Amino acid sequence: MSASAPTAQTAAVLKADAYGLGLGPVARALLDAGCTRFFVAQFSEAAQLRDIAPSAQIYVLSGIAGHPAEDFAHLHLRPVLNSLADIAQWHGLGGPRPGAILNVDTGMNRLGLSAADVALLQSEPDRLDGIEIDFLMSHLACADQPEHPMNAVQLRRFQSLRKIFADLPATLSNTAGCLMGPAYHFDLTRVGIGLFGSNPQPEGENPFRNVLTLRAPILQLREIDSKECVGYGASYQANTPRRIAITGLGYADGCLRTLGNFATGWIAGHDIRMVGRVSMDLTAFDVTGVPAEFCREGSMIELIGPHAPIDRLARSANTISYEILTRLGNRIARHYISGGC
Repeated sequence: MSASAPTAQTAAVLKADAYGLGLGPVARALLDAGCTRFFVAQFSEAAQLRDIAPSAQIYVLSGIAGHPAEDFAHLHLRPVLNSLADIAQWHGLGGPRPGAILNVDTGMNRLGLSAADVALLQSEPDRLDGIEIDFLMSHLACADQPEHPMNAVQLRRFQSLRKIFADLPATLSNTAGCLMGPAYHFDLTRVGIGLFGSNPQPEGENPFRNVLTLRAPILQLREIDSKECVGYGASYQANTPRRIAITGLGYADGCLRTLGNFATGWIAGHDIRMVGRVSMDLTAFDVTGVPAEFCREGSMIELIGPHAPIDRLARSANTISYEILTRLGNRIARHYISGGC
């Protein structure tokens, strides 16, 4: 991943239980690979990660809101200061405290200091007295669309803000921003979805290697005649005799209901279509063209993996890979394979 932005340091973003894949195992693999900086969304995630990574720099994107500043200092967690209130809380903390990140909004209008907030800090610089700022940060709204004019607008605004803050070390790019060239890299990149092999710019070629596989077991095989239906609502009707595989995966496991009749799986060299609606615990696939010796009860259908890209599955649900991963349910058994990162 660091090869995409070789002049910048790389931090791993492990929000939402490492994008649904398990904070503990993913963090340990990254630590083994030499990662020393992490971002999470919430204090609770940071506290869990601190037990795993006692000496890492851990930044909390949501800031101090909801937790006393003392809790951050006690665990040596580094808040992203998103507001004047965050700054005041961190400034008012007695005793030693770790560094922090100053987040400025450059047009996304989500978290971050507004232009008026920045102007106030310029006129009252003592608000930042005693606060060690590790990085000036902003977030790109349209990095998944590299040709979008908003990217250049935000870059210019961010460059101007850096001058106001005495050219602090800076971080602007998420995974998609890493692919937009050196102008966007600055001193630190924040890599999330790219760690797991998904393409953050869906219209371009995926530069990342798939690192995960989701498979569902075939519970039963059925032979149906033409004009017979499959699943709730009879939303799929066969027009010729078909062979149908029923798998043990449903929307309770995070298989989105909108995938029904649209998603594509893979088995034994064959792409296969999901047919009928996704139900709570089951899905159905048309395996008519798959040789019977490779498609039996107990055989596994790949929904995500080297033969079934996660971005293809996401497009089938009219969503993005981030939602697919973070919705994976607890009933799915997770197995971690050691290897080089």
